[in-house]
Amino acid sequence: MVNMRQFALYFAWVVSIIATLGSLYFSEIRGFIPCELCWYQRIFMYPLTLILGIGTFQNDPSIRKFVLPMAIIGWCISLFHFLEQKVPGFAAIKPCANGVPCSSEYINWLGFITIPFLALTAFSLIIVFMFVLNTQKNKIE
Repeated sequence: MVNMRQFALYFAWVVSIIATLGSLYFSEIRGFIPCELCWYQRIFMYPLTLILGIGTFQNDPSIRKFVLPMAIIGWCISLFHFLEQKVPGFAAIKPCANGVPCSSEYINWLGFITIPFLALTAFSLIIVFMFVLNTQKNKIE
């Protein structure tokens, strides 16, 4: 039977790759201009791809101490951004000074799946995988 703890680092890395490629797809191929909060989410997601990749290839679960803070901060930004889009009144808290308003929705699948929701989901999965990560290196169960 496959032990999820054994592959948690790999799964987190795959999630970060999909999130990074997804954000690049939306901006570079679909032409969606990222708002200010989207940029902050990218600032926290993009390095995770590199850090988790290195940790995966070195089978080093100690990278959790670097990944968790970044993922939690990115999660908070994503949650705020999602609430700004979906909850009336949040948009007035911090309006974007220039460029695309953070309350705009390029996609709205099923009435709730927006780009910040996708980022929130990715950060959530990475956080979960970091918590279930087997912290003892090369432990065989």
